[in-house]
Amino acid sequence: MSNTTDRQAFLGRGIGFPLRLDPRGGLALTSPEQDIAESIRIILSTRPGERVMRPEFGCRAHDLLFAPRNAQTEALMQQYVAEALAMWEPRIDVLAVNVSMEDGLDGGLYVEVEYQIKATHDERSIVYPFFIEGAEDW
Repeated sequence: MSNTTDRQAFLGRGIGFPLRLDPRGGLALTSPEQDIAESIRIILSTRPGERVMRPEFGCRAHDLLFAPRNAQTEALMQQYVAEALAMWEPRIDVLAVNVSMEDGLDGGLYVEVEYQIKATHDERSIVYPFFIEGAEDW
């Protein structure tokens, strides 16, 4: 088995999220890299306690959405995101977590996660928005 095939087997393929059909009518699968990106989004979008069979799954960053915009909140957001990804996505190493707390984000915080895929040493990044629901009413 070639080295590339070994890496692909380690990364795996997944069912696309959200669920969709491929041109032949089967469930669409994602590339290994896309599967990791989708996994990161799922981890960050899930609040601990939402999953009945795995209540500890998710990211505690949602607890900070009503916290004051200051350095302490930024540091906690970075910590919670890094902890969640270290716990739930073993295929990556988190290189950096950057939080954007600028005015004009409509009640949201943007988190950029820079990561490296362990098997391929491919560096990537993803930006995830944490929004306060109904912030426009405030």
